[in-house]
Amino acid sequence: MAAKQANVDWITFSPGRDFLYAASEVDSFNGKPTGAVASFGVQNGELHPLSAQNSASKGTCHVALDHTGHVLLAADYGGGSAASFLVTDGKLSPLVWTEHYTVHGPDADRQESAHAHFASFSPDNHFAYINDLGGDCIHIYNLNAATAMLTPAGTYHARPGAGCRTLHFHPNGHTAYCVNELDSTVDVLAWHKSDGSLTLVNRIELLPVGFHGLSRACDTVITKDGKFVYFANRDKDFLYSFRANLTSGNLTPIGRSNCGGKIPRNFVLDPTERWMLVANQDSNNISVFARNPVTGALAEQGESVAAAAPMCILFT
Repeated sequence: MAAKQANVDWITFSPGRDFLYAASEVDSFNGKPTGAVASFGVQNGELHPLSAQNSASKGTCHVALDHTGHVLLAADYGGGSAASFLVTDGKLSPLVWTEHYTVHGPDADRQESAHAHFASFSPDNHFAYINDLGGDCIHIYNLNAATAMLTPAGTYHARPGAGCRTLHFHPNGHTAYCVNELDSTVDVLAWHKSDGSLTLVNRIELLPVGFHGLSRACDTVITKDGKFVYFANRDKDFLYSFRANLTSGNLTPIGRSNCGGKIPRNFVLDPTERWMLVANQDSNNISVFARNPVTGALAEQGESVAAAAPMCILFT
């Protein structure tokens, strides 16, 4: 199935997979200097446009749907902002809430300004989170799922220069993992249900000891049972597999493995969790690796198929 939408960086399904939402990392939409978000109906494997709205500012790179399917959050990398939209029968309302961030970190090349990169929701859907790569922080909000309004609830501050890229919650309900792009680390965080706050438990170095050079951590995959967690790293291109403690969420390394190409942008497990698929953006391919469901280990060699600058993989 296919639909025309400019510079799509991210897509996500509704809970029933009857609607698809997309982030367009453009600098202008509908005559305004912003990125765009769009929604599509999914019928018989085909996409049908339903709605499109301006985001808060340019460079919309990520969208996330809350657990009710009624609130969509968008993160604008280029403009350093975030926005919320109310969803009704798959259609997006105009902007409900926006915030433009101003904090920035010490990296003059990558943190010259705020760069909102990722949106997510707490396990209980009471809180929303925006990762700010430019500001080395995660902005935390109270979420009103009925209105799509957000109100400030605090901030998690990472190590200066870390570059908070993504945030994923472990199935145990109280652990989260923040991938830091700029220093290729992962902050293992405790999530506090009472106020939505995040506190650092420990920090994991993804790079081999002694490595020096350009490297950017990317994304996270967690198995449905929570026993295994995987991270992708770019430039020094690899996947890193870990065994997770189900109670604490702490991680024990299994090993690094081949990603099958250059610049893994996104990666996912298939529904059986026996295969890992990697979208390698710069080598224009999707690589598939067998996964051992008992040990969690990924095969070093896989098969690849051509795909033009793949950015995000979803299974219907």
